[in-house]
Amino acid sequence: MTESSSRVLQKSGIFSSRVIEDIQTKAESGIYRIRGYGTLRERRWATFDDLTFLPCSLTRIPLEGYREKCETKTVLGARFAEQPIELDIPIMITGMSWGALSYNAKVALAKGASEIGSSNTTGDGGMLAAERANSRTLVYEVLPSRYGIDVHHMRLSDGIELTIGQGAKPGTGGLLLDSKVSGEIARQRELPAGVDQRSPARHPDMLGPDDMIIKIEELREATDWRVPIFVKLGASRVYDDVKLAAKAGADVVVVDGMEGGTGASPAILQEHTGVPTLAAVCEARAALEDMGLYGEVQLIIAGGIRDGVDAAKAMALGADAIYIGTAALIALNCNRPLYVEDYHKLGTEPHFCHHCHTGRCPVGVTTQDPELMKRLPIDEGAERVTNLLRAMTLEIQMLARACGKSDVHHLEPEDMAALTPEASAICQVPLAGTRRVWGS
Repeated sequence: MTESSSRVLQKSGIFSSRVIEDIQTKAESGIYRIRGYGTLRERRWATFDDLTFLPCSLTRIPLEGYREKCETKTVLGARFAEQPIELDIPIMITGMSWGALSYNAKVALAKGASEIGSSNTTGDGGMLAAERANSRTLVYEVLPSRYGIDVHHMRLSDGIELTIGQGAKPGTGGLLLDSKVSGEIARQRELPAGVDQRSPARHPDMLGPDDMIIKIEELREATDWRVPIFVKLGASRVYDDVKLAAKAGADVVVVDGMEGGTGASPAILQEHTGVPTLAAVCEARAALEDMGLYGEVQLIIAGGIRDGVDAAKAMALGADAIYIGTAALIALNCNRPLYVEDYHKLGTEPHFCHHCHTGRCPVGVTTQDPELMKRLPIDEGAERVTNLLRAMTLEIQMLARACGKSDVHHLEPEDMAALTPEASAICQVPLAGTRRVWGS
């Protein structure tokens, strides 16, 4: 036996190939890594996959799908607003900026959501006029940057979302790299073209929850108390943050889990900050229950929601509605195997692309390049978004009917069992095969 044939190759459990490549890249560039999308790590925490529904058998009566209704109407913001938001379904499109997304993507999302009676959210950088024109219900996002903020546009909205943070990068501001800062985007944001735009990490006129009370009052005055005020939080200290937002006067609290996506962010924030969405919804509900406000203050959950199953489980745990972002972009053909040669130019493949930050999206979703944008026809994209929202709603209804519920909002924790001790402890539902809540 030769020396070479007797070698044993051992891979380090600490310094894997990925870690080695990351260290060497940073050693060459001297900067941290930035990318889009969301967490890329393989699952290592409790997720919605760790829960299973317990449909009716002898203990309850299921509903017939073709003969018995299962309502999906969703009302948000009845606490103080004169005109609460009324949606036909409980799934909404989250805030994604015109700048991070192309014109075609923003308009397609607006049209697709409107067709099925849902809502769309503006994102950083202000309101795109065509987005308002094509949105049945539009939520206007107010972020720390104040880029593109216009009180006249604000007054045209159906809701205001005061954003404190987002799940992909809580505690930091937004980021739009120079390749996406076209002349049109720069004019909208009143900033120089072709220069990286970094948003502040906090609102300039808020240093704590007491200041947020004043800010919410200002937003109410600006909109004549007509529309609901949402407060959006990146999931971190969820229990306390939700209480503070509710006390400050929010009609709706949005909690965005760490699986949430982004157009651009330091990679370490996507992988090593925040609280998973499953844990976030449980903490948020507990906070509202402790204040006696559960049901009066609505709860929207976001962060890595993939389908109607995830949405139904989040609702059973306490969410009134669900935001989707990345899933909606995938519906617009993100990561679809089209124009494969352009994926190769980015050094990636379809299904593996997380290069949203480059502005070179092969399918025209996250770009400001006019030629690339043409690859996303607006009406075709809108139809795909409508189809996704319809399919997700049907999935939620199917699970609700199987559990004997005539309204998707009647789903509750006791409709589920946990498949792992971690999920049982987090969600306070029994471990499957036992009557025991783990850790209680």
